[in-house]
Amino acid sequence: MAAVNADSRRATPSVPGRLAAPAGVLAAVAAAFAYVGAVDPNEPGHYPVCPLLHYTGLYCPGCGGLRSAHAFVHGDVPAALHANALAVLGYLAFAVLWTVWVVHAVRGRPLRIDPRLGLVWSLGALLLVFTVVRNLPFGGWLHP
Repeated sequence: MAAVNADSRRATPSVPGRLAAPAGVLAAVAAAFAYVGAVDPNEPGHYPVCPLLHYTGLYCPGCGGLRSAHAFVHGDVPAALHANALAVLGYLAFAVLWTVWVVHAVRGRPLRIDPRLGLVWSLGALLLVFTVVRNLPFGGWLHP
């Protein structure tokens, strides 16, 4: 009689079971976007002020992110890009990664994200350049 591998005895989750985590993440993100879409960040008093902007007058890479999300929810992509262009790229990157995650889950394969070191450094450099340029006099077009 052949030995039975312990891994082979484990029941593989059904497709709905494998989609539970991506669905939960999508529900949380959709709820956050719905809230920001309903509660306008352009009106004072609804959200906390960025401490870096408040104390130094410098825009952090996240400044304008809520205004960007609000405009994005309302379909105003130019306003979303003006408020925080990097955030809009983040929304699109999330959509692509989430879709890949769902495809992997449906096929029963785990999603493994293992970015190369060069990609991590490039993303960090992009974030740094974005932050510096938006705080320089000629980078006023990147101000939220």
